[in-house]
Amino acid sequence: MKQFDATSGAFQGVFVKHSLGGLKGPRGLIFDSGGNLLVSVQFTTTSAPGEILQYGQDGAVLNPIVSNSDPNAPTAPRGMILSTNDLFVANLTDEPNKNAPPTPGSLLKYSIAGQLIGALTPPAGALPSGAEFHPRAVVLGPDGLLYVSNFPDLRTGLGGQVLRFYPATGALKDVLISSSGGTTCDCVNELNRPEGLVFGPDGDLYITSFRANSSDTDKILIFHGSTYVGQIELDTAGAPRAFAQALLFGPGGRLFVPISGNGPDTGSVRSYDVSTHMFEVVVPSGGPLGAGWYLTFGKTNPSTLSYSQ
Repeated sequence: MKQFDATSGAFQGVFVKHSLGGLKGPRGLIFDSGGNLLVSVQFTTTSAPGEILQYGQDGAVLNPIVSNSDPNAPTAPRGMILSTNDLFVANLTDEPNKNAPPTPGSLLKYSIAGQLIGALTPPAGALPSGAEFHPRAVVLGPDGLLYVSNFPDLRTGLGGQVLRFYPATGALKDVLISSSGGTTCDCVNELNRPEGLVFGPDGDLYITSFRANSSDTDKILIFHGSTYVGQIELDTAGAPRAFAQALLFGPGGRLFVPISGNGPDTGSVRSYDVSTHMFEVVVPSGGPLGAGWYLTFGKTNPSTLSYSQ
């Protein structure tokens, strides 16, 4: 886990050392009210379950919230939020064997002490025909509902949904956004295997989306409710990729986007003015970041993921 100045992008050092306390494959990141860092860990090279680890304000290892020896450990955890004392973790799949055909996942609900409370899944028939529930990220919306990004087909990587759940009961409210994706999609909201999602100060929902093929682009789609209102292109069709797994609003109401891919921008962090879609490079590529995935700020709300100025 590496630390940067949010304004200047200056490297502040390593906050948690590689593999310290089992830190292999970190995904979701949030700070709790006490300033401890919570990290969802997905072991990408083994069939071991994932973990929810925690570190102190100085980066010291604390007892894990959910260890991979727990029978209720998440198999493939990604994004997570902490709402009051409930920890919601997007679990991509329940299949521990990474080489097996994928099984559906669930949005897991734990107590802050690590006890499993329940697993949120959509009822049969809620998703389009052939789609499975493979949640990648979660955020608490301004309406008090849980918004969850869904990767419906791990085989083709096409299409995507955003589902809304009631946090108290775990019941599905609705499938707010749905796209078939790919070249056959005649909609403007080509939402392919979405991951990070966050609400902006403007009230719109921003979602990372990936290219369907070499003639497509990686992008951030913007929705007002269920209505598509625009997109921010991250790369150019046919050029080296510059995609983003996650994103977050930070200082000045700007959208911070860690860039991965196979291009010269890999390892950078961009800061977007969402009114103009223009960006500045806060953390340059070729530096200590490598290829960033999730990010958080010290003033990020752990449930809504909004930034407090």
